[in-house]
Amino acid sequence: MYINLSGLNVLVTGASRGIGKAIASKLAEAGATIAVHYNKNVREAENLAHVLGNESKPFQADLTSPDEVASLFDRVALQFGSVEIVVNNAGTAIPSPVETGDDQWIAEWNETMMVNLTATGILCKKAIEHIIKRSSTGRIINITSRAAFRGDTADYMAYAASKAGVVALTRSIARAYGKDGIKAFNIAPGFVRTDMAREFIEKYGEQYATSDIALERLTEPKDIAPMVTFLASGMADHATGCTIDINAASYVH
Repeated sequence: MYINLSGLNVLVTGASRGIGKAIASKLAEAGATIAVHYNKNVREAENLAHVLGNESKPFQADLTSPDEVASLFDRVALQFGSVEIVVNNAGTAIPSPVETGDDQWIAEWNETMMVNLTATGILCKKAIEHIIKRSSTGRIINITSRAAFRGDTADYMAYAASKAGVVALTRSIARAYGKDGIKAFNIAPGFVRTDMAREFIEKYGEQYATSDIALERLTEPKDIAPMVTFLASGMADHATGCTIDINAASYVH
């Protein structure tokens, strides 16, 4: 199957490493121009944008700041002229045991919600407005988690709750704006071998991460990127609102 995304501009959050880097690379391979969002990894983002080509560029924003999130979309739209696809990939997973003091637990809850859900919501809002104003079509692809459906450990309740919110957000967009040319999709990984998952795996062990999957190895970023590219192509628009599980059958094993 040949996918050609030439002429399309894509904002990928958290694109300097891990899942986001794999997604950005696959989309660029298909011809898209990528806005490589990063927070602190400036060198990695700049190098990646250079390697991707297609006039891709790095864009910095701290997703804990609502103003910076909104500004991120505006800057990408201004520099690229348009944004056809948004991939909300950036996320955080902060371990917060219930024994933690209230102030710290609430602060960690709020940070998780801001990065994982509120920032995603803001970028979705900006994308919807942008696409409708231009009377064009666009696609929003949100990276959620299996935790949205099956929950998580006690330390990661905020993470699971934030990702469940993303699922509802995506489905609402699909229902409300399909006739305006906007399609929205969820992808729900399980454990993925990334830097973000390393802390969890180090705490609970590799065996914990792989014990409930049906395949021989843990999911890797390269396993997620092709599906994002397929959804971005428009060939699956009638799946708008769906959630695609890419987690080695960890629901059913």
